[in-house]
Amino acid sequence: MTHPDLAALVGSRICHDLISPIGAIGNGMELLSLADGDTSAEMTLISDSVDNANARIRYFRIAFGAAGKDQLCGHSEILSILSVTAKGGRFTYFWQPEGDQPRSLVRCAFLAMQCLETALPVGGDIHISLEGDDWVLTGEGRRVTAEPALWSTLTDPDTAFRHSPAQVQFALLPEVLTELDRGLRVDIAGDRVTLRF
Repeated sequence: MTHPDLAALVGSRICHDLISPIGAIGNGMELLSLADGDTSAEMTLISDSVDNANARIRYFRIAFGAAGKDQLCGHSEILSILSVTAKGGRFTYFWQPEGDQPRSLVRCAFLAMQCLETALPVGGDIHISLEGDDWVLTGEGRRVTAEPALWSTLTDPDTAFRHSPAQVQFALLPEVLTELDRGLRVDIAGDRVTLRF
């Protein structure tokens, strides 16, 4: 199924996810204006929020932006984005591929990570690895919630499911994988969800 409103969904997703760190920056500035004396706690809040917003923007640029055919993503950039994104959050990321990677495949991995995050409402661990040419992403947590109608759109994008902005990654991932001539396998079992492409 084509999504004529996909750009609007992506825009809504980005705005939604940036409201929190930018709001925290505003709160920190407000606290600073009211504070007398030591303002280290407020400065820490502002600094952490700026770092988080910056990491989210870099994450979104990879996940939702265009990727040139021969463009690479630097290993250190990926680790930096995931490290800051995980700080104080519900998820821990274990990025195992070594060296720089094709940006188009890192884009797929970032979209797949967002899908896994959706299935882990109370957080968990997300492992990203390479097995030969296959990318394997596994999300593990105390609670796994995978709405069947939503998850079926990853392997059957022609379904009539209407994605919300928070689910836009489920609409994008199959399209990007099709462009790369890659299939996707989904395995949901117990406290684990695995995506392989």
